[in-house]
Amino acid sequence: MNPQFSKKAVKIDIGDGAAIPLKKDSGLFNAWWLTFFGAIGIIIYLCVTQPEPYWRILQFLPDGVLVTFQVTFLSIMLSLVLGLITGLGRLSRNKVLNLIASTYVEVIRGIPLLVQLFYIYFALGRLELFKDLPPMAAAVLAMGICYGAYMGEVFRAGIDSIDKGQAEAARSLGFNRLQTMMYVVLPQAWRTILPPVGNEFIALLKDSSLVSILAVSDLLRRGREFASESFLYFEAYTMVALVYLVITLFLSKAVSKMEQRLNYYERD
Repeated sequence: MNPQFSKKAVKIDIGDGAAIPLKKDSGLFNAWWLTFFGAIGIIIYLCVTQPEPYWRILQFLPDGVLVTFQVTFLSIMLSLVLGLITGLGRLSRNKVLNLIASTYVEVIRGIPLLVQLFYIYFALGRLELFKDLPPMAAAVLAMGICYGAYMGEVFRAGIDSIDKGQAEAARSLGFNRLQTMMYVVLPQAWRTILPPVGNEFIALLKDSSLVSILAVSDLLRRGREFASESFLYFEAYTMVALVYLVITLFLSKAVSKMEQRLNYYERD
């Protein structure tokens, strides 16, 4: 008796961001609620039972949270633009454009983000064009360029997953290449692209802690400033870690909700 196997597409998402909870994944869903409200509960407990220093630390961090979101938002916008251009370049039939996009991806993905931050701010700072580059601009530029390479692969895979017949049908209706990409391919590819983009956004937010080395007053640097003034390193970094955890879990849930809306009409 020959066993028969049913083929079913399996989706595997691997990243260093917080796990995005799925509606039908009760285990991860329960773990999300436990972790999210557990972190909030610990913050409240510490601030109530030991207001000195935990409540004082929490009051010291909001400015850093705002800067962290500014860096993350600007970096993700830049990386999305670069990622779209790179993804289209990787799919281009033009060998020169394809080579440039592929080289960009290979080079940037092979250099650690910390090294890129140092290079853009300190090494390129010797050039006249980058001489007066502010730390915030250098941080956004470095992170946008770094994650643009990863976004390029996300866009490439998402666009490539759309059936070629969709583009052929659009072309037969009189759409040019740009119109076909903008109105037919990309809207369909976005459902595939959104989950890894959400993971990259969360990973970028966590990696934004590296910009503190450029004297950007993000969440981590504010915690470091408090610790250096009070010598309460354990307390300060504990609160910073809990705040990061709450933010990343909240964003993972927001991405999950958006994904569910995009896939509302899908059925197993």
